[in-house]
Amino acid sequence: MKRFIAGWAKNKTLESIKNRRSVRMFTDKPVSDEDLTTILKAANRAPSAHNQQSWRFIVVKGEKKTDLVNLISARAGDFPKPSSTLLRLASRSIASAPVVIAVANSGELIARGPELFKIDKKGAHDFFRIMEIQSSAAAVQNLLVAATSLGISTVWLGVLVLIKSEVLRFLGEPEGEFMAVVPVGYSARPSNNGPQKQPLDTVVKTL
Repeated sequence: MKRFIAGWAKNKTLESIKNRRSVRMFTDKPVSDEDLTTILKAANRAPSAHNQQSWRFIVVKGEKKTDLVNLISARAGDFPKPSSTLLRLASRSIASAPVVIAVANSGELIARGPELFKIDKKGAHDFFRIMEIQSSAAAVQNLLVAATSLGISTVWLGVLVLIKSEVLRFLGEPEGEFMAVVPVGYSARPSNNGPQKQPLDTVVKTL
C-alpha cells in the first residue's frame, strides 16, 4: 500500500487522475488558446476502435455559448424534478465557464464498419455503435485529465443527454449515439477532496 501511495505522488499522470474534480462554477478568467489546443490534442490522442477516430470536438464560446445556455434553460421546464433542476444547474455551469468543449460521434464507424469488416449491416449496428461510444468516452477522459494537469477545471454534464438531439442540432452535428458537453475554466471555489471512492476490494474481482 505504501508503494501504491508513493506512486501517485511520483507520477504526474497518476497525480492528475487523482486530482481531477467535477467543478460546476468558474471564474471569468479566460482559457488561453494554447491551453485549449493542448487539451484538444490530448482528447484527439485517445484510443479509438480500429483507429477510425469517429469523433468531433466542438468549441463553444461567446454568443453561441449564451445561445446554448438559453436552449437548455428553456427546455428545463419540460422535465419533472430533479431532472429540471439538474438541467438548470448545467446551464449555470455553462454560463459561468469561459469556454465549452462538446464531443460528438461522427457516425462514420457505424456507417463504414459493415463494409470494412464484411459484417451484416443490420446485425453490426449495435456492435459499431458501442465501439463509437467507447472511443469518444475515452477522448473525454483524456480531455478531463489533460485539463487537470494544466490547472484547469472541468465538468462532464451528463444530464444533457436528456435533450441530446436538440443539443446536437444546435452544434451542427448529426444525431448520434454519444454526446458530451464539458465546461472548461478555472474553479470559482477552493478545491476539495472530491467524492469518496469505493474501496478497491469492493469493485475488483480476480479470477
